[in-house]
Amino acid sequence: MPPQPGRGRFSLPLLTGGRARVTCRYRCGDQCSHQPPNTSANPYFGDLVQRVIDRRGLFRAGAVVAVSSAVLPGVASAASKQGLDFVPVRPNSEDAVVVPEGFEQGVVIRWGDPILPGAPEFDFDAQTPEAQEQQFGYNNDFCALLPLRDDLRLMVNNHEYTTEEFLFRGYDPENPTEQQVRVAWAAHGLSVVVLETGDAAPKVRLDPLNRRITLNTEFEVRGPAAGSEYLKTPADPSGTRVFGTMNNCSGGVTPWGTILSGEENIHFYFANADSVTDPKAAERLARYGLKGGATERKWERFDSRWDIAQQPNEPNRFGWIIELDPYDPRSTPVKHTALGRFKHEGANIKVLDDGRVAAYMGDDEKFEYLYRFVSDEKMKSGESKHARRHNMSLLDSGTLYVAKLTGDSPATEIDGSGKLPSDGQFDGFGEWIPLAHNGESFVPGFTAEEVYVFARQAADVVGATRMDRPEDVQPHPTTGRVYAALTNNSDRGTDGKAGADEPNPRVTNKHGQVLELTETSPTTFTWNLLLVCGDPNDPATYFGGFDKTQVSPITCPDNLAFDSAGDLWITTDSTEALGANDGLYRVPLEGAERGHVMQFLSVPRGAEACGPVIEDDLVLVSAQHPGELDGASADNPVSHWPDGGDSQPRPSVVAVWKG
Repeated sequence: MPPQPGRGRFSLPLLTGGRARVTCRYRCGDQCSHQPPNTSANPYFGDLVQRVIDRRGLFRAGAVVAVSSAVLPGVASAASKQGLDFVPVRPNSEDAVVVPEGFEQGVVIRWGDPILPGAPEFDFDAQTPEAQEQQFGYNNDFCALLPLRDDLRLMVNNHEYTTEEFLFRGYDPENPTEQQVRVAWAAHGLSVVVLETGDAAPKVRLDPLNRRITLNTEFEVRGPAAGSEYLKTPADPSGTRVFGTMNNCSGGVTPWGTILSGEENIHFYFANADSVTDPKAAERLARYGLKGGATERKWERFDSRWDIAQQPNEPNRFGWIIELDPYDPRSTPVKHTALGRFKHEGANIKVLDDGRVAAYMGDDEKFEYLYRFVSDEKMKSGESKHARRHNMSLLDSGTLYVAKLTGDSPATEIDGSGKLPSDGQFDGFGEWIPLAHNGESFVPGFTAEEVYVFARQAADVVGATRMDRPEDVQPHPTTGRVYAALTNNSDRGTDGKAGADEPNPRVTNKHGQVLELTETSPTTFTWNLLLVCGDPNDPATYFGGFDKTQVSPITCPDNLAFDSAGDLWITTDSTEALGANDGLYRVPLEGAERGHVMQFLSVPRGAEACGPVIEDDLVLVSAQHPGELDGASADNPVSHWPDGGDSQPRPSVVAVWKG
């Protein structure tokens, strides 16, 4: 029987880190085993301390934070409601979704399930591109649940990547067939499905609103870099139309009811970066991690756009935030250049007090940055077509910023061990540094188009703070504080790499941390680390000041969400190589319970927990890449979730509700 909250320590060996190599190959090109592409010499944290201490009176006396006073539908004030009541689950390595006692679960949709009228039933051994275009895609990550009518809801999921060794029996990585490649193109992208929610377990309904977005779907390019010379190709000499989206990771729901999704690890889909001889162009490719030779999936054999030697601008057309209107199946999705190009985890919106909107974003790689975009125009209220059309243009025009964080402790107290400084917490001040406003660049030596298309290099120049893999960045719906999951960074403090600083206080950081940021003026903020993750037995951990003997172990925070009580929910991305399966966790943010991490569920072995949706009577979570462990494949599956027996594992959305 798991211990009652606050009544006993969870027992778990000290976590040691490590994701399955097969996942690293197919999701990000094994980027963690390569040198990080950020080789900039931005100031170290300690070099900035005295400069900011001299200014701390300015930060302390900053203007009232410009946060949203609007509450999203279904979100009450933090003090008015109580969240889900549950006994935490224990860390485990079961080939199942494990939920607390008193809760029930059910699979909502699996990879390959039909979502369009007339779609064929899934047949693992006879999958075709035509079938996959009409079925739920592979490796679902972000999940959103939107209102529709009566007992119907609209669910949107993105599909991050394909692991071909798990899609096809007998797969030859050196010689994929064109059929296999085209199935993979169709398995990327997004899915929109209507759910019937009258019963406890939501059910998929074949509906005219259902839709698949794939690598064959046309996108409109909008914003200040649309039509740029850096985006033009033989197939699109205008630089304003792109086919497809890929490696979509997290996302967000806008206040006007559209979906934002982030194109993340786009670098390893393109072959032959070493064919580029122009030094400046080669430097730009290297800064985004593009390398020479053939790709993992060999797509370049079947379409020249994946070959940089033939189409050198094609990589620049990926790595953006996309926006999709899920209520209009005929609409053309958009790639927003005003939000900058990098390895986007996602984007989430806060409405500022003056009516403008801010989008918060993380660049998910070691030593990369946190970004913010603030619109020029104000959001219009109401549900009229005119208001919605206006709001869907808000991300076309505004200012792009990058974050610089500084601590308030002496540099000598940040020794890389994770030991708290003498003031009792990792905290400090920061500023949003402007990069560009539409056609105006604020970065020396960069045009505005270069800032947007090569945002990483622009951020290098202005001295942004190198973070430990910024993933999901979420503004709180009532307090306006912003939370960022910093997943890990095993290279922190190693030879030639940036050392520990106060927002990234541990060298060889295997477990990550959660950053809490409070904006004090339009361009300044204070910050602190809410969590320094890992096994609570490890002295190099911190849980918001809460008693560490009472918390669930947590490592590698990834996606974030909030419930109606104002608590933070976190999914993790670590795999059972850490000693336990990934899971979903709740963390109160206020009062005596602040920092009390409690594990709500765990996903099957080899899977990653993603895209949580938290409602008072329903929780959705994506179980991505179940069974994806080294040595496993479609010919040798080690997981049979969710169908059991001798079935192949299938990424799926799971619903959990009170029994």
